[in-house]
Amino acid sequence: MKRALAVLLVIATAAAATRAFTQTFPLASLKPAPAQPLPFSHKVHAGTNKIECLYCHFGADKSPIANIPPVEVCMGCHKIVLADRPGVQKLTQYYEKGEPIPWVQVHVLPQHVKFNHKRHVKAQIACAECHGKVEEMDVVRQEYSLKMGWCVTCHRTKLNDPTFPASMDCLGCHH
Repeated sequence: MKRALAVLLVIATAAAATRAFTQTFPLASLKPAPAQPLPFSHKVHAGTNKIECLYCHFGADKSPIANIPPVEVCMGCHKIVLADRPGVQKLTQYYEKGEPIPWVQVHVLPQHVKFNHKRHVKAQIACAECHGKVEEMDVVRQEYSLKMGWCVTCHRTKLNDPTFPASMDCLGCHH
């Protein structure tokens, strides 16, 4: 009886450790999308209107940080398009006051992690691989854990990529 219990305990521990290490579970049901200061639908902008991620997040291919678009980018279209809508009118107020929109960050990594968007964009990693299908989201939410095991799992699958091999060097993310 004790031996069977010990074997069961070892198997359960190994299963839990494997799950914890890979951390590939979706978060949609665990972590709701944060409330944002303005109604903004990625489903409309990136989905229906097919606006590329890099049009608004223009820093992602040039910088370690993918910027949150400044209000001027939004107003480039919304000075004309749907200017009578309440959400666009609120957007216009931020623009006229010269204030940034106080968006709530959705994808947050620990401070000790240095993620480089530019490297991933240059390696032709699709935005959806980490951010999910935002073109189908009215409100962006974090789809994946973005924890170390989740990232390591992806890097392992791309170690032998002939064009953009992934690194397993700890200093690539922790420096």
